[in-house]
Amino acid sequence: MKRLKIKEVLTGEKTGEVVLVKGWVRTKRGSKNVNFIALNDGSTINNLQIVVDVEKFGEELLKDINTSTSLAVTGQLVESQGTGQKVELNATDIVIYGKSDPDKYPIQPKKHSLEFLRDNAHLRFRTATFSAVFRVRHAMAFAIHKYFNDKGFYYLNTPIITASDAEGAGQMFRVSTLDAKNPPLKEDGSIDYSQDFFGRSTNLTVSGQLEGELGATALGEIYTFGPTFRAENSNTTRHLAEFWMIEPEMAFYELGDNMDLAEEFLKYLIRYALDNCMDDLKFLSKRLQDEEKDKPQDQRSMELIEKLNFVDNNDFVRCTYTKAIDILKNSKPYKAGKFQFPVDWGVDLQSEHERYLVEKHFKKPVILIDYPKDIKAFYMKQNPDGKTVAAMDVLFPQIGEIIGGSEREADLQKLETRMKEMHVPAKEMWWYLDTRRFGTVPHSGFGLGFERFILFVTGMGNIRDVIAFPRTPKNAEF
Repeated sequence: MKRLKIKEVLTGEKTGEVVLVKGWVRTKRGSKNVNFIALNDGSTINNLQIVVDVEKFGEELLKDINTSTSLAVTGQLVESQGTGQKVELNATDIVIYGKSDPDKYPIQPKKHSLEFLRDNAHLRFRTATFSAVFRVRHAMAFAIHKYFNDKGFYYLNTPIITASDAEGAGQMFRVSTLDAKNPPLKEDGSIDYSQDFFGRSTNLTVSGQLEGELGATALGEIYTFGPTFRAENSNTTRHLAEFWMIEPEMAFYELGDNMDLAEEFLKYLIRYALDNCMDDLKFLSKRLQDEEKDKPQDQRSMELIEKLNFVDNNDFVRCTYTKAIDILKNSKPYKAGKFQFPVDWGVDLQSEHERYLVEKHFKKPVILIDYPKDIKAFYMKQNPDGKTVAAMDVLFPQIGEIIGGSEREADLQKLETRMKEMHVPAKEMWWYLDTRRFGTVPHSGFGLGFERFILFVTGMGNIRDVIAFPRTPKNAEF
C-alpha cells in the first residue's frame, strides 16, 4: 500500500478508506482499553490521531511506543469522535521502525526553553515550533526563486571564496591551505600568500553584490541567493557568522525603480506566506502571544498575521534621511530623552529610530533614501549635493531595516575618486571598474538578509532560531 502524507489525510478526502501513514510519535495517552497516539510526519503542523485498541495490539507493543518512536500505521480513516480534528485513524496494523527511550530522549512533550532547544538543535526540528519555522523558511525560499523567475531574472551563483571585501569592513573568514603553525614568510616577516592554494589571500564572501553587478551588466537582471559570512564577534539576537542573502542587481534601474522592486518583492513574499503557510503562521502567532502574555500591553508584539497584513496592505512611505532626522528631532521620545542613541544628521540610524518612524510616525512601512555618503559604501551613486548618496533602506515594524540597497555609481571617475577616499584598492578591483569602462549603464540593487526576513515572518525573537544550525562566536556544533 502506498503511504499517504498526514497533510493529505487530514483533509478528510480519504474518510472511510484504509490508508497507510508513517511518522514520529508526538504524544501517547489513554486508558487500559484504548490508546491515542498523536503522529506527525513533518508535512503539517497538525498531528493525526491514531486510535489503538489495547486488547488487539497488546500492552507489550504499546510500551515500546513513546515520544519520537517512528511508526508505520495502517488503518481505517474515520470521522473523529472528539474535538480538535476532522478525522482519526483506527489502527489495524502497527510497525515500529525505531524505538525511542523515554528516559533518555531530551525533547519531552512539555515546554522547553529556546536556549535548551538550541543545545539540542539536531532534534529541535521534531518540535511543533521548529517544524513550523522551517516549513515557512522553505516556502519563502521557493517564493523567492518563483518571484524572480517569473519576472525574467536570472539566478547567478556568485563565488563563496573571494579575494574582495564588498563592504570594506574587513571582518572576513580567511580561506587557506597554508600550515597555520609554520606558514611561508616574506623577507619582511609577513605571510607569503603567493604560496597558498589560490596564490593570494582569499576569504569567505560577505556579499555576492560586486560579482552580481558583472552579471547584471550583460544579462540585464540577475539575483543571487546564497550563504555569506562575517567574522563579527557579536553575540546578539540579530547576528550570525553564517547567513543567507538575496541580492538582485538590475541594469537600467535607477533608485526609484529599485524601490519599486523592493516593495513589490517583499509584498509578494508576505502574500505567499499568508496564502500558503496559514496553519504554521496561526501556530506561531499563538506561540508568540503565549510567550508575551505576562508583558505589559504596550510592550507586546503586534499579532503576527496582523503584522504581515500591515505590510501587505500598505503602500510604503518614501522619505529622505534628512527629513527623517527632522521628524525624529521633533518627536516626543527625542524631546523626553527616551532614545538611547543620538539623533544628528550624519549618524547611522538605530533600530529604535527606524521603528519610531514606522510604528509611531508614519504607521506604514518606510523606505528611507539619500543617506550621508560618509556612512555608506563606496559603490553607491553620489547625489548632486555632494553630501548624500542614492541609498535606500526598507524599514519594517518591530525589526527596523529589512533591506539595504542603492543605485550604484556608474561614473568611472567618481567611483575611482570615492574608492581612493575610502582606501579601497582600485588595482585589485580592476575587473569591477571594467564594467564602468566598457558600456557603463545606470544600475541598482539591494540585499535582503534571509534570516532577518524569516524572523519577521515567523515572529521568532532570535535569529539563531530561524536557521537550522547557527554559526555564532564560539559555536559551530552539529
